[in-house]
Amino acid sequence: MATNSAPVPVRRSGRGAQASRNDGLILAAARAVFLADPRAPIAAVAAAAGVGISALYRRYPSKEDLLRRLCHDGLLTFIAEAEAADAEADDWGAFAAFAERIVDADVHSLTVHLAGTFTPTDEMHADALRADALTARLFSRGQASGRLREDVVADDLAFLLEGAAALRLPDAARTAELRRRYVALFLDALASRTAHVLPGPAPSGAELNWRWQASGG
Repeated sequence: MATNSAPVPVRRSGRGAQASRNDGLILAAARAVFLADPRAPIAAVAAAAGVGISALYRRYPSKEDLLRRLCHDGLLTFIAEAEAADAEADDWGAFAAFAERIVDADVHSLTVHLAGTFTPTDEMHADALRADALTARLFSRGQASGRLREDVVADDLAFLLEGAAALRLPDAARTAELRRRYVALFLDALASRTAHVLPGPAPSGAELNWRWQASGG
């Protein structure tokens, strides 16, 4: 006889739950510490997280491992937001929603600060290619809608998103509000049909990615 009982949730052991909590604390602290000073020692992260240095090293044997995890998490967030936007039916709406979500998620702040400070893994390279492909698709859809101007390229968007992420005030709520304001402004500029001719050529992939060369990425 069938029942409608809800599945029993899987509970972590006490030690496993504590390790999971510690990992969340470490990653949140590392993001704050390295945004303020990318050269900060890993001990500063442990202190900010309120965990022992040995607990941190059990999760991340080196500072590079921790930096790599932070940036890879940001890349995965980028991919998830791009996939969510691509599922939307409206071409221009999908492009605009993507830009807004990426700025809200603040994935570019760490990219700007930490690029070149660690060696990316093969998995990160593969995910970066996936992110590029999704961005190009959303960009093509925006231009196919007739609303996204034809003289811009996907790498222009990357620099605009970085510019929005660079805005950071002590008040987090005000920071988010101002970032949304400037996203709205650059979306209006990207959709303008009477805009001035853009000076200079569009950025190249090499110009966008030069910071990663320091790490061999």
